[in-house]
Amino acid sequence: MKRQPIAATGPGLMSRDFMLLWSVGGIGNFMRWLEGLAAALFTLDVTGSPLAVAVVTASRSLPLIATGALAGVIADALDRRAIVAGGLLVSALAAAAMALLARAGVLAPWHLVVAGLANGLVYGTDMPARRRMLGESVEPALTGRAIALDSLTASLSRGAGPLAGGAAYQILGVAGVFAVTAALSLLAAWLALRVRHAQPYRTLSPAAVAADLLEAVAVVRRMPVLIALMAATLGQNLFGFAYTALMAPVGRDVFGASAALIGVLAAAEPAGAGLGGAALALGFGPPGRPVWLLVGGSVWFLIALALTATAPWFWACALLLFLGGFGIAVYSNEQSTIALGEAPAAVRSRVMGLATTAIGGWPLGMLLAGWLADRVGPLSAMAALGAGGLAWQAAVAAGPGRRAAIARPGTPAPP
Repeated sequence: MKRQPIAATGPGLMSRDFMLLWSVGGIGNFMRWLEGLAAALFTLDVTGSPLAVAVVTASRSLPLIATGALAGVIADALDRRAIVAGGLLVSALAAAAMALLARAGVLAPWHLVVAGLANGLVYGTDMPARRRMLGESVEPALTGRAIALDSLTASLSRGAGPLAGGAAYQILGVAGVFAVTAALSLLAAWLALRVRHAQPYRTLSPAAVAADLLEAVAVVRRMPVLIALMAATLGQNLFGFAYTALMAPVGRDVFGASAALIGVLAAAEPAGAGLGGAALALGFGPPGRPVWLLVGGSVWFLIALALTATAPWFWACALLLFLGGFGIAVYSNEQSTIALGEAPAAVRSRVMGLATTAIGGWPLGMLLAGWLADRVGPLSAMAALGAGGLAWQAAVAAGPGRRAAIARPGTPAPP
């Protein structure tokens, strides 16, 4: 393992705009996971159904399927800073509405689904808008380090959010949780508006949107490394990250855990990812080509997920998820690094939008997870997701991953 050299010129990791965009991402992710666990716990308390929990949880990313690629086109045509700030204001309004409904005693799971869909639209803009600005806010030689630090922060907030969410749900109730997330969204929106960002703009019209999407698809189709990125991303979200919909049922129905301990279980994988991400952000990491690291990181996590069916105790399950998180650190870092490093600059936001569409497999996987949990139990459902994901990534490694390794041995992306 080697420490990568740090560039001595150009914007660095302490630049004003990088710090603002990094802070916005950290706050936004923390807020997303804080209220996500609270919504899951509330739904489980009201319905007792793992499938209902999965539907509420899946709603928060369901729009990615339809709007992920479109978000990339919009991020090329409109001010990316305004897109980020406007989305956070939408999240603040949705959270405030949920807090008021809960305070009035009329909050129902379908309200959470509506709010989740609104948040899903906002989430779809993160990769093509905020993360692209973040990657371009530093010296090109530091792009990988910047993305690693952002991925680390995302992992930490994915851990801190559920930890705080479980405790806050016990102390403040669902109304208090949503009031907190509304305030956090407003803070993040204010920070986003302070970012200085210049970009070229493209015409936004129905004909131009279609042409832009087709151009991005054509770029992906002729670059094996991007095909492998899309395929591995879809598989990881369809089978891997779908486990998040099962944390409340596993914690309560299998292990009899409190809301606070369910937060600990939900934070286990992000904690491992955070430690792994810290090493990557410092310049340490496993050697290998990006596509193999992407697939390998996913496979490491999926093995841990499949093994959760053997966990006899709460802490054994948490430990398996924690260890799997180290694979997620590698996977998450390579995902954005490949998109930023391989896609031509002219279509980069649109390619990242297509990657967001692939992330849209996540809610479909959560619905599958909830359906399986209702029939075979939450732990067996998690094991089935892990096994399915391993089969998927094996196919990626044998097909697109192998072609990418042969066709693109680390050559730079075209201008």
